[in-house]
Amino acid sequence: MSIYASRGVSAQKEEVHQAIKNLDQGLYPFAFCKMYPDLIGGDADFINIMHADGAGTKSILAYLYWKETGDVSIWKGIARDAVAMNLDDLLCVGVTDQLLFSSTIDRNKSVIGGDILEAIIQGTQEYFNLLKEYGVNIHYLGGETADVGDVVRTIAVNGTMMARWPKQKLITNEQIAPGQVIVGLSSSGVCKYEKEYNSGLGSNGLTSARHDVLSKYYAENFPESFEPKLDQEVVYLGHHRLTDAFTADGFTQSIGKLLLSPTRTYAPVIKHLLESMPEVVKGLIHCSGGGQTKCMKYLPGNMHIIKDNLFPAPPVFELIQQNSGADNREMYQVFNMGHRMEIFTTEAASNAVMELANAMGVEARIIGRVEACSQKKLTLLVKDQPILFEY
Repeated sequence: MSIYASRGVSAQKEEVHQAIKNLDQGLYPFAFCKMYPDLIGGDADFINIMHADGAGTKSILAYLYWKETGDVSIWKGIARDAVAMNLDDLLCVGVTDQLLFSSTIDRNKSVIGGDILEAIIQGTQEYFNLLKEYGVNIHYLGGETADVGDVVRTIAVNGTMMARWPKQKLITNEQIAPGQVIVGLSSSGVCKYEKEYNSGLGSNGLTSARHDVLSKYYAENFPESFEPKLDQEVVYLGHHRLTDAFTADGFTQSIGKLLLSPTRTYAPVIKHLLESMPEVVKGLIHCSGGGQTKCMKYLPGNMHIIKDNLFPAPPVFELIQQNSGADNREMYQVFNMGHRMEIFTTEAASNAVMELANAMGVEARIIGRVEACSQKKLTLLVKDQPILFEY
């Protein structure tokens, strides 16, 4: 059993997929999100879509950082995480505007006060204001804030996003085919719509990031931050405090700020791309849960995905791996490892796609290609060592 699994977490979510296997897959079975006929407007040329996601256990990191530093503003980043994880999934089916968002915040009132709720709610609206500057309009419909201390030990920050969208603008992944290339969009650095260095960690794999990097100090002082039934051998195994300084890509931040970098959204890039040259986009994949293996779930047939020009792993992932001792196979299944958005396109169009992303300050490169195959297969080339996954 992997360390990740021993902490009660599944990178591949096998049990979830088993539970939903008999459900209706929606209109487009290979699309990144499930879509249904337009029940709201009754128009055959439109679809309805609703998606739920959140910041995951990153909120526990924010809790620890807040307890140690008193910095309430860190919760605004958690608000961004809950939005971006929904928004970037919807980007993958072509939805880029006129979205509705409802937040769901479950808290243990004995440890999470009203000032934190206010920071999360204000942070959500501030993020929507920023995205509006790039033509991405999200309307905040409120939501549910529940005091459920018997259910959550600290806080869970989630949300639901909904849209009504024309079918002619959808990306369904049905056009992914051999001969195409995959343009990856970097998850780290500083892009035009970010104010500080983004480590690229996103909101997946935070259970590992937290326990592998942080020291036993947090187990001893904040027992509410982990499941008490976990074996102590997998709880806070690292050597660092959240306030320790760390230099990454020329930027010096605390370990806490590095791990809590708000999830980068690609909405400004994808919106511009789909408005200016929609015909070149054959498929979109958000490398969230499942990391670099995520793409395999959405292929419309047997193909071999070869990723042999991946971004160098940003320093945050090297920090996690050094502390955890996890091998590359597990790291690339759990984390995005450098890029969170994949654009399947033609080789002829790839330069234009990369130039558009670069203009937004988001580094882009051809990270791989699609080849014909008799089965679904993925090969990652990591430091000249191939890692093979068969499906």
